[in-house]
Amino acid sequence: MAVKGKNAIPINHLHKDWQRYIRCWFDQPMRKKRRVRARLQKASRVYPRPVESLRPVVRCPTARYNTKTRLGRGFTLDELKAAGIHRLQARTIGISVDHRRKNRSVEAFQQNVQRLNTYKSRLILFPRNSNKPKKGDATVEERKLATQLKGTILPIKNKTRQPKVRVPTDDEKKFGAHYMIRKARITKRLHGKRSKKEQDGKDQFNMF
Repeated sequence: MAVKGKNAIPINHLHKDWQRYIRCWFDQPMRKKRRVRARLQKASRVYPRPVESLRPVVRCPTARYNTKTRLGRGFTLDELKAAGIHRLQARTIGISVDHRRKNRSVEAFQQNVQRLNTYKSRLILFPRNSNKPKKGDATVEERKLATQLKGTILPIKNKTRQPKVRVPTDDEKKFGAHYMIRKARITKRLHGKRSKKEQDGKDQFNMF
């Protein structure tokens, strides 16, 4: 029905059947127990292999978070090549591979290559056939020393430097951040005019 004049628009809310569409989480405690049980079953199934795979150190995206490091999806093909690991072999020895990621800095590339080399040095590789061990497989004595890692392999240690408490100097007391920012903005805004004025003065001087 059309509304005429200054009459109120009817706002009838008759579909009051929301109770049917509520999602309840009554099984949340039991789900938690199931997840714990599944993790333990996986650990026993893959023993003595680590539960998780080795992942690279990457930077968080965007200018806001790129000072922080975290674990990425997988190592690039260039990183694996520099460490002397074939891309098909990497997955079989617990190393994650991501062919889409690109190396954008030499420092990050070297850090991840070093991470792979550290992992290789600590790796105890079990032979597929214990009667016919291949080159690079662990000996019987080394296999007895093997333990299963259940956490993150080579976790990142983000070091935070706490500044020491000290008395501010006279220069720091006189420093005004607001004044410095204003001065920098004015310098940027007037850069063109000032440079033109300076150039005109030089041209005038050369005329004489």
